[in-house]
Amino acid sequence: MTTPNELLFYCRPGFEPDLAAEITDKAIALGWPGRAEYRCDTGFVRFVIDGDEPVNGLHRALPLTSLVFARQSLVALAPLSLFREDRLTTIIDQVVASGWSFESVWQETPDTNEAKALSGLIKALRRPLESTLRKRGALRRKASGRRLHLLWSDGDRVQLGMSFPGNRSELSGGIRRLRFPHAAPSRSTLKLEEAWHEFVPRDAWNERLADGMQAADLGAAPGGWTWQLVQRGMHVYAIDNGPMDKALMATGLVEHLSEDGFTWEPPMRLDWLVCDIVDKPARVVSMVERWLVRRWCHEAVFNLKLPMKRRWETVSGCLLRLEHALDSAGVHVEMACRQLYHDREEVTVHVRLLG
Repeated sequence: MTTPNELLFYCRPGFEPDLAAEITDKAIALGWPGRAEYRCDTGFVRFVIDGDEPVNGLHRALPLTSLVFARQSLVALAPLSLFREDRLTTIIDQVVASGWSFESVWQETPDTNEAKALSGLIKALRRPLESTLRKRGALRRKASGRRLHLLWSDGDRVQLGMSFPGNRSELSGGIRRLRFPHAAPSRSTLKLEEAWHEFVPRDAWNERLADGMQAADLGAAPGGWTWQLVQRGMHVYAIDNGPMDKALMATGLVEHLSEDGFTWEPPMRLDWLVCDIVDKPARVVSMVERWLVRRWCHEAVFNLKLPMKRRWETVSGCLLRLEHALDSAGVHVEMACRQLYHDREEVTVHVRLLG
């Protein structure tokens, strides 16, 4: 039986070195030495562990929600090189040798323009692939929710991976595609909407994103993030020296203050702080630290703009600094950081005060 000894992660193309650095650091800290393998701008990273132990233990110890740069996390078999005249036989043979069983099959490609050309091939293979897998007993009705993923990087190159309920993205490619609301003042509005989907359980929206709440948007103009807050019925302090969208101001829910978002202080404790200011990550973290230590808000979502190099080092340093500052102040929080689909050269952080 073939034993999986690597993990396969999807990511934003161009961020492979950052994901590789993150996975390597975290795997070593957990006692799982190995090597990250990738090519730049391909949209995925492989992490191959040392030794013959099944990689499932590392997969469980590294939940997807704890990773910054990964969109999807799979237990994987070795990549396959296929014969174009008969792709299915090699795939089926590897599945059978693995002993894997699963309830569904997802065929995916990296998030690159080149990979999108493979959609016709994937469509043509779907029925014969699933039919053969059923006949071989691998694809069946009850298999604890396990899912087989085929990541096609080329017409003759595919890697098979397995995902498990509770430790995977339920979105194809790990991508949440949102429709831009044309009434919003800027496309940045999608960043905050996606952050809420990522960090706030949908069944908690009515409680934690409630009508009548008070919020502050630092660096608000022209109002992309403020628009999301207003759509939830919140009253918003929009802090920015730039102009706000006129239609947004006409709602009566926005108080625009032409002040510096780094120095402005709220008149009362607010429910939400949101911030998408373009500045050095360390300066943004210092500002958010002050808000949380003084308990000026209950929850916060903010973006950290990243440098061109050593991005994982920057992110991990900022998060560690914030965590230590809050611990020292006796402020207990839950904190998560993810690079969202609608982010670019940035990551999104969510912090929620506990108690």
